Amino acid sequence: MTQANALEILKTGANVFLTGEPGSGKTHLINCYIRYLKEHGVEPAVTASTGIAATHVGGQTIHSWSGIGIKHILSEADVDALSTKEYLVKRLLHTSVLIIDEISMLDADTFSAVDAVCRSLRRLPEKPFGGLQVIAVGDFFQLPPITRRDEESARFVFESPSWKDAEFLVTYLHEQHRHTDALHSAILSSIRRGEGGDEDSFAQLSALCEECANTVQVGDEDVPELYTHNADVDRINDERLAKLPGKSHFYKMYTHGKTALVEQLQRGCLSPEILELKVGAAVMFTKNNFEAGYANGTLGTVERFEENNAPVVKLHSGLSADETGKKVAVEAAEWMIEENGKVLARVGQLPLRLAWAITIHKSQGMSLDAAIMDLSKTFEYGQGYVALSRVRTLKGITLRGINGNALRVHPQILVWDEHFKELSAHAEEAFARLSPSELALMQVNFLSAVGGKSAKVSSSSSATKKYRGRPRGKAV
Repeated sequence: MTQANALEILKTGANVFLTGEPGSGKTHLINCYIRYLKEHGVEPAVTASTGIAATHVGGQTIHSWSGIGIKHILSEADVDALSTKEYLVKRLLHTSVLIIDEISMLDADTFSAVDAVCRSLRRLPEKPFGGLQVIAVGDFFQLPPITRRDEESARFVFESPSWKDAEFLVTYLHEQHRHTDALHSAILSSIRRGEGGDEDSFAQLSALCEECANTVQVGDEDVPELYTHNADVDRINDERLAKLPGKSHFYKMYTHGKTALVEQLQRGCLSPEILELKVGAAVMFTKNNFEAGYANGTLGTVERFEENNAPVVKLHSGLSADETGKKVAVEAAEWMIEENGKVLARVGQLPLRLAWAITIHKSQGMSLDAAIMDLSKTFEYGQGYVALSRVRTLKGITLRGINGNALRVHPQILVWDEHFKELSAHAEEAFARLSPSELALMQVNFLSAVGGKSAKVSSSSSATKKYRGRPRGKAV
């Protein structure tokens, strides 16, 4: 399905599972829909499964938004207690659209708990999520839910009864906006088919690993190194910075808002609370600023510091060919949690982090021009796939090691992925049968239903009836 078709479906108010390969434009499409809603006076709740993912989309974690906090299973007493919190009830009653990004890392129990809270606090217990439009965004081939200490394995979100009740329409994006290298795309596709461990794919990557070992030494290029463990990342960044001559410049994060929300932003923000830089430091931008010529994941090198202490970064590659080598005086940026147009918390820091090394987990959602990666310690489904799919071309990958776990795909995901593709095709066919006027009326009626502006309703139209009976996908 194309982004344009998926956007038209989103505008009807249907519950949607938006998926597709890395680089297919999921985040771009969601940003388009958010902008559309705000232009029509509707403020969506933008959330994600983790703090890092929430920072990427400018929202908060689904745990914080729903009030469930660290709990993932709620009793009736827990839900009753939440219903006494006036601010939480007001928040849910004033929400019409709920977006949950990086859905693959949300477990089934948490999803059910959010559903229960929405039904209760919105006083519509018979409707999934209390009648909210729910948009789940993500790719199940990427990192799975985090397993808690008391669990052998966490259940995927689609195993929740609430997923079935929501009757998601599936929009599976097939366009590719990141990977243009044919061999690279073929390897990623083979992993998605469950063939990543076959002789051809593994041999190609092993050959790449051997070639890199013979030609390029780690640290020779100012490109990020991806590792599975934080200890490796911190060690490498500290060592590389310490080796640089010259004066250190320090930048402290400033904060405003309630402590719990500020701490959430700090955990999710890729820029550190205290950032130390020197001339020659390899850095990565952690926020989009298209006007300045960089995006989240853009790489560069600190060239000098201005009189006001602002670092000047030379971009390794800009957003367009003529911006490669551009020098940017980096100013502080802000990360915020907003609700109904009100800023609840904010943190401010230079949108930079040291970029000699980063964890694979933190790299999810990024698009990189190049990366050095070590997959010899991979231990989780999806880790190798996430790392390999961050980089735009195979030529940009320096592979330092690989083990038998690196290209594993959870067998359950292979089955469900085929099912999602089928449901997406059915949804595309169903909406293709609607006339432009019918589709437009469905969209206008949804805006009217959620209090959007410039909406007109025609209750006698057959399209109105089609909207009320939202065409959905059926669960397996």
